[in-house]
Amino acid sequence: MDGFLLATPDGVLRTTGTRTAYDTAAAAAAALRDDTELIVGALPFVPGRPAALCAPSHALHTAGPWRPAAVPELPAVRVVSEMPSAAEHVARVTKLVEQLGDPAQPLRKVVAARSLLAEADAALDPEVVAAHLVTRHPRANVFAVDLTPAGRPGDTLLGATPEVLVARHGRTVTLRPLAGTLPRLADPDADAAQARELLSSTKNRDEHAYVIDWIRELLTPICAELSVPDGPELLSTPEVWHLATPIRGTLRDPDVTALDLAVLLHPTPAVCGTPTTLALETILDIEEDRGFYGGAVGWCDNRGDGEWVVAIRSAELAADGRSLRAFGGGGIVAASEPPIELVETTAKLRTFLNVLGCALPDR
Repeated sequence: MDGFLLATPDGVLRTTGTRTAYDTAAAAAAALRDDTELIVGALPFVPGRPAALCAPSHALHTAGPWRPAAVPELPAVRVVSEMPSAAEHVARVTKLVEQLGDPAQPLRKVVAARSLLAEADAALDPEVVAAHLVTRHPRANVFAVDLTPAGRPGDTLLGATPEVLVARHGRTVTLRPLAGTLPRLADPDADAAQARELLSSTKNRDEHAYVIDWIRELLTPICAELSVPDGPELLSTPEVWHLATPIRGTLRDPDVTALDLAVLLHPTPAVCGTPTTLALETILDIEEDRGFYGGAVGWCDNRGDGEWVVAIRSAELAADGRSLRAFGGGGIVAASEPPIELVETTAKLRTFLNVLGCALPDR
């Protein structure tokens, strides 16, 4: 895919071509200061690894949701392997829970992720996959990003995320962090009870509070005003319930750009853990490479305005279009139950893989 797509419920940004590619956020930020009109792309999960950012040749920004004119059928896709296996993921989480339960150590939360490798009978078109994602998830932020600037020619990052990392328009900053999740249930009464259980869950509210407190700490010095609700609200997708907190602030310095804010806030405890540095070290020690899963996708213009979403409910599609790796993770705290955490990752993986017609086992 030679381009960039971000389709939110409020607008669509589509770009084609590349004038200049940047593999670091610092280089892209410098280009914006030199009056480059627009930067689009993705930041990797691990800060400092190659980014996939560029100044596009052409850009079209339209208001309102994306309604694809046609959505061709996808070729058959099947899951061929798991990384790690379900049993290995449960074992990892069990060790993390034991570690987190030790009051003598400072680690409070770690996000543990796993992935599934899928193969298609014929090449998948990223644009068609994105169209299927937005059709099934019209309230999500659907994205497709060419990863060539990161040294991965022809690979594409695809996803349908419910989470806004940060948006900046003028001096106004908005965020909607998510943390705390339970799967949706088929029975309406049971599903409603599941939502109530999530909203009252001490474990999930504590997990959510780590994220909110961390964001408040980072934004308070740079915001003249910062509005943070006293407690989270419920947000639903077809697969899961989330705890969400809408945050709004007013920047002190108008020169702080959306890209600056994305770099400041990424990775949040919602995708990494807390304390951030220790959680990241733990993830790098126990997990396979996440690539751009848990990173950030978005844009920033030379006025500093922009929008960045968290690259969850995502997959990386290989250049040949035949293989993709989809990711799902969950926040682990001392009160986590490993089998339930496995179920949560499976529910999150379904966001992407159900669109492809992949059957996933219930565990």
